[in-house]
Amino acid sequence: MELTALDGQRFRFDAGTLSLEFLLTGGEGELARWEQLHRPEDLAAWIPRSRLGVGGPVEVSAEELAAARRLRAAVRRLAAGAAGGSRSFAAADLAALNEAAAAPPPAPVIEPDLTRSWAPPVTGAQFLSAVARDAIALFAGPALDRVRMCEGDRCYLLFLDTSRPGARRWCSMDRCGNRHKLRTRRDRNPPG
Repeated sequence: MELTALDGQRFRFDAGTLSLEFLLTGGEGELARWEQLHRPEDLAAWIPRSRLGVGGPVEVSAEELAAARRLRAAVRRLAAGAAGGSRSFAAADLAALNEAAAAPPPAPVIEPDLTRSWAPPVTGAQFLSAVARDAIALFAGPALDRVRMCEGDRCYLLFLDTSRPGARRWCSMDRCGNRHKLRTRRDRNPPG
């Protein structure tokens, strides 16, 4: 996904999974300034941008928007805990995943050109089910140890490290990685 930082810099970011990508829609507290989900229409517009690949119509109710915010908050807490090395998660956060995952996910269909798409309309509940199922596979699977938070100053982006050596440290080498390299170079070679 291409993101735009508060300073206007555009950079590419790959969260690695649908559930961590969903965190890009905003959050609470310090993350409230990035909130994108104000109305049901906002979530309906964001879903086709996600890695799920929804190309057809999307329908989201006010209740589904509220459920999306609850699920997003639970996924963020779980991912931040996992990135910090925790394996002890709040029962309420796990229950939020289980509740959302219990709804039917989007139904796949095959098109005449033999491509996969989703039976229209995709609902907010179906999308949240897909997000929750992805999160369950992540937090209950072998990739849990590869959930990371960007090591950049004041960067809150969480991602799944899919690199072969498992050594990814930055949300993007174009942004936080480059800033770190420049700071290291300046510290090694002070002016004067």
